[in-house]
Amino acid sequence: QDFRELRALCLSQGLLFEDATFPAHSSSIGARLLPQEELWQIQWKRPTELQRNPYLIMDGVSRFDIMQGEIGDCWMLAALGSLTLRKQFLENVLPKDQGFQDDYAGIFHFRFWQYGEWVDVVIDDRLPILNGRYLFVHPRTSNEFWPSLLEKAYAKLRGSYQNLNGGYLSDALVDLTGGVQVQFSLRDPPPDLEEILKAADRSQCLMGCSTPGQARRNIELKNGIVQGHAYTITGAVKIPYKNGWKHIIRIWNPWGHGEWKGPWSDNSHQWDRVEPKYREALLRNKDDGEFW
Repeated sequence: QDFRELRALCLSQGLLFEDATFPAHSSSIGARLLPQEELWQIQWKRPTELQRNPYLIMDGVSRFDIMQGEIGDCWMLAALGSLTLRKQFLENVLPKDQGFQDDYAGIFHFRFWQYGEWVDVVIDDRLPILNGRYLFVHPRTSNEFWPSLLEKAYAKLRGSYQNLNGGYLSDALVDLTGGVQVQFSLRDPPPDLEEILKAADRSQCLMGCSTPGQARRNIELKNGIVQGHAYTITGAVKIPYKNGWKHIIRIWNPWGHGEWKGPWSDNSHQWDRVEPKYREALLRNKDDGEFW
């Protein structure tokens, strides 16, 4: 589908685009994702019906714009969170030639790397709503829609929203960058893993991590970590602590809340022993899903 051609056609006819190849229908959700009675209750609504003044992007793109919904696509959202830190890669995926303000025709497009080339995925902007709430990813700011629309385009690429329910973070990182992925098992990590992470952060690599367990159950442990869940690595630093140095790693939860409660967490006493200049630069004490 040619985005510019279709948008020009809709504008000339005064119509909003309806995508017959990924329709506003339960087939686009998938048969097994929700109970049958909920599938029938889904309404498809455009952002212009949900908000008086919708935007594709407000005040730039940030990982904190994303809040995971009912679907187990943390693997894709963790990769997306990482992508927001690297603006030079983001423009490949999220083209700038679209929005709700100029030439709006209910049509958007996003790009993903597939088998050696960038594939342009065109969608309409009808989003699935159940009982008045977003069924899948929802924006932290109510009138910013890039996360919901990008997730819909990725669902179309994969065949349905159901096909996003469980997957590999490494696959999503490749789909969003065309890069080469490397994995390290934490059961048997390389001895210099902290230095590898610090070097990767300096080199502007996209990074994520995941926990073992059953993704469908989403069990949150007493320490705040979720089993079978994917996270974004958003920073790796070495700071002076007591009489030596400490490697710490910053991690973000795509739920947009729910954080680690152990050493170096937002309220932990370790921060009391850190020089104020490092503490002020690094510590962000908010329930936003991000923690050291």
